[in-house]
Amino acid sequence: MEDSEPGRGLRFFTWEEIGQRNGGGPPPQERWLVIERKVYDISRFYRRHPGGARVISHYAGQDATDPFIAFHLDKTLVRKYMRPLLIGELAPDQPSFEPSKNKKLVEDFRELRATVEKMGLLNPNRTFFILYLCHILVLDVAAWLTIWYFGASTVPFLFSAVLLGTVQTQAGWLQHDFGHLSVFSKSRWNHWVHKFVIGHLKGAPASWWNHLHFQHHAKPNCFQKDPDINMHPSFFALGRTLSVELGVQKKKFMPYNHQHKYFFFIGPPALVPLYFQWYIFYFVVQRKQWVDLAWMMTFYIRFFLTYLPLLGVKGILGLHLLVRFIESNWFVWITQMNHIPMHIDYDKNVDWFSTQLQATCNVHQSLFNDWFSGHLNFQIEHHLFPTMPRHNYWKVAPLVKSLCAKHGIEYQCKPLLTAFADIVHSLKDSGELWLDAYLHK
Repeated sequence: MEDSEPGRGLRFFTWEEIGQRNGGGPPPQERWLVIERKVYDISRFYRRHPGGARVISHYAGQDATDPFIAFHLDKTLVRKYMRPLLIGELAPDQPSFEPSKNKKLVEDFRELRATVEKMGLLNPNRTFFILYLCHILVLDVAAWLTIWYFGASTVPFLFSAVLLGTVQTQAGWLQHDFGHLSVFSKSRWNHWVHKFVIGHLKGAPASWWNHLHFQHHAKPNCFQKDPDINMHPSFFALGRTLSVELGVQKKKFMPYNHQHKYFFFIGPPALVPLYFQWYIFYFVVQRKQWVDLAWMMTFYIRFFLTYLPLLGVKGILGLHLLVRFIESNWFVWITQMNHIPMHIDYDKNVDWFSTQLQATCNVHQSLFNDWFSGHLNFQIEHHLFPTMPRHNYWKVAPLVKSLCAKHGIEYQCKPLLTAFADIVHSLKDSGELWLDAYLHK
């Protein structure tokens, strides 16, 4: 076989054998996965996986062909490093992916992927990203000039805070582009600039973002695999299935039937200033990510050197907290509108297309919505093609809609305010489901 090492004998495996090697059960807890019919033993490698141990482990015992293609730019190079992990391939009588998956849908999506590549929709327009970075830098300078010229009275102080909150949010969308390898053809170039944008412009570590976000994309809305829904059950009861399960188990960590109310207090306003702001420092120190810590410190040094002479210690601390408050509200509403109202459950190992469509929805396109959400109003297209530059989402959207229509899959797209409201409605619904199960089942 072309990927085998000289003299190395390879075996044939069935899906039943592979499915048992999912990292669960008693030791040795083997982890195997399949890519393009080849079987790889990642039991020792997964902890050294550059994208993180958890994201690759989420596909242990499963076919990982589509996420492998979706996440990696230089697949030839990656395959070279995968060769020592190769232990065999699927037996000739075995399908190329689990029998439980929709064969025609998998094939149609892979055909769509090939079409997208031929159309050049994975190729970035770097002018777009340069101008985007420039608009962030202009807003950053304008915020400082506002206080420098008009003084630190209430109106210029608040106006500067709004500008800086915009800078932080928009820099968050830009670091997201580099983190997804959407700007340069070489992964390492994206990684380098990613550290600058998220570290120097935002004061956050790239390693922390990579650790969480790739898991989210690999298994969106899958409980115990997607860290974005880790607030279940500690703070919220999410999804119909999980909420009922929680109620049946008579578990009550919070008054979930009121979660649509307390969401406004512990959700949008609190996530960044009261959790992310402090946890990221623990993360980099605990994992010894000293390069990320150095980049983070350049942000704080720059911020304090530029604003301390104008505002003093109390003023600069107040400004920083207000900026994080603005950023947090913006960030939470945008990132949750596409996922919280959607299907949330345990991993059922369905095909890549169905996995993404059942967990994501879109928001109507407009110049404002595109800018305000960092093009995450095209969440469906982003999840299907995570390395696609965001300025091409609108081009692939009609093709995705067509594939959905062909297979009877709902393609949800809604107005921005409706998407916000649906977060609250879904929390109310799941809270009521929990209460009913808690009291009566």
